[in-house]
Amino acid sequence: MTDKVYLVGFMAAGKTTVARLLARRLSWRMEDLDTLIETRERCRIADIFALYGEPYFRQVEREALQSLLPERYLVVATGGGTYTQPANRWAMNTDGLVVWLDAPLDEVTARLPTDGRRPLAQNRVQLEQLYLARRATYAEAHLQLDTRGKDAEELVERLLDQLSL
Repeated sequence: MTDKVYLVGFMAAGKTTVARLLARRLSWRMEDLDTLIETRERCRIADIFALYGEPYFRQVEREALQSLLPERYLVVATGGGTYTQPANRWAMNTDGLVVWLDAPLDEVTARLPTDGRRPLAQNRVQLEQLYLARRATYAEAHLQLDTRGKDAEELVERLLDQLSL
């Protein structure tokens, strides 16, 4: 039985929403890695990318993830790129159960805001290339949940059934 769940997947796959519901059902704590980063940096993710670049963001992200490793009874909603970094992937795979919320590209693009909050989503061609490139990495998760046409409650039910928690 696991005492920590990491939700991974592409941006707008529903990780934060599912993490919140799953944590509530398990009576565990929930952390959203992007929110943790924004709180620590006192800056929005989009602004971190604009001001300091992606390499700086990935370093801050790695540090935020490392700070959560000692925590137990926790559901973590990660950023879309968190799991693509080898050190993060190794840490998550050895620390808890990693669940890939596999959202189809058409559902992802329908959910993405166009207000600049998602810096890697500004160019739709690049977004699709990024989506396709990340799928192979996400497939290294312990468990895959197809989100197509399912709401967050249904995903949590399916996850709980598979976890036997």
